[in-house]
Amino acid sequence: MSDILFEKRGKAGFVTLNRPKALNALTHGMVTALVDQLTRWAEDPEIAHVVITGEGGKAFCAGGDIVGIYESKMAGQMDGLGAFFKDEYLLNAQIKAYPKPYIALIDGIVMGGGVGVSVHGSHRVGTEKTMFAMPETGIGFFPDVGGTYFLPRMPKKTGVYCALSAGRLKQGDALATGVLTHTVKEADLAAIEEALVSSDDADAALKPFLVDVEPGTLMQQADLIETCFSEDSVAAILERLDGCGEDFAIKAAETIRQKSPTSVMIAFEQMQRGANSSFNDCMKLEYRIVSQILKGEDFFEGVRALLVDKDQSPKWSPSELTHVDMDDLASYFREPAGGDLPL
Repeated sequence: MSDILFEKRGKAGFVTLNRPKALNALTHGMVTALVDQLTRWAEDPEIAHVVITGEGGKAFCAGGDIVGIYESKMAGQMDGLGAFFKDEYLLNAQIKAYPKPYIALIDGIVMGGGVGVSVHGSHRVGTEKTMFAMPETGIGFFPDVGGTYFLPRMPKKTGVYCALSAGRLKQGDALATGVLTHTVKEADLAAIEEALVSSDDADAALKPFLVDVEPGTLMQQADLIETCFSEDSVAAILERLDGCGEDFAIKAAETIRQKSPTSVMIAFEQMQRGANSSFNDCMKLEYRIVSQILKGEDFFEGVRALLVDKDQSPKWSPSELTHVDMDDLASYFREPAGGDLPL
């Protein structure tokens, strides 16, 4: 059975991410297959909208297949790693500019690469099992797949908080921050799919199934987050969090200090640049960053510690935020030797 399935049903083109044992993590082959299929469906007059789902009920998509990337690195097969990210970022841009409604039915975990194939679409429809996060700073990476664009546009600096701390959002907070555009019940997903099959109006098909949800714990802390994460440096953010006295702030500061110092500094700079950049420029910036990250060690050490050996004890280099060299940090934002992402 293929890792990604495509089916035309009535008015809809259905995409199913089909690696449930791997939480539907995206492989390079899945990315290129989706690019090709979306290109064909964009020109197909019988397709009114595209619907993407994840198999298994536990995850929509938990990210990219980073364990596979780690294994390639360990085998000395580095040549193709940049190509995966290049194709993934071009896919994100394709979804953002897609000429037809692109409807992600999100049930369960949506992280990293899974965010990239959902949040840029016109309709992000999440159930009560939705659990969103951009956890990249915890593995020595950075919040990519368009995070440079959508995270700084989330209200009250909640996206900056998510970028640095890998904060998790459930259904209510995901709706309040714009990660989701619609909220539904998991029990209605089959009926929603059938409505999208028979209707060429996605909004009309979804409307009977929409439910009201209250914002969650994140938005209850939104004013505090805005105050602390509006500071102009990571050091100032941590100082503000430390001095706040609130349990939420103390935990956020502790969490950020556990992440890769280099990744946290990259993510903060991303948020500053992305806030005033176009989507395509954000994707070009991400390609610059990833081209440099693949030359370093923190990403592979983070994957080892959290996902391969699972000792949960990554050895970051450098190990302290104050030890991150600013000249080295600047190198992540320079045009790579092979040129920018072709957008």
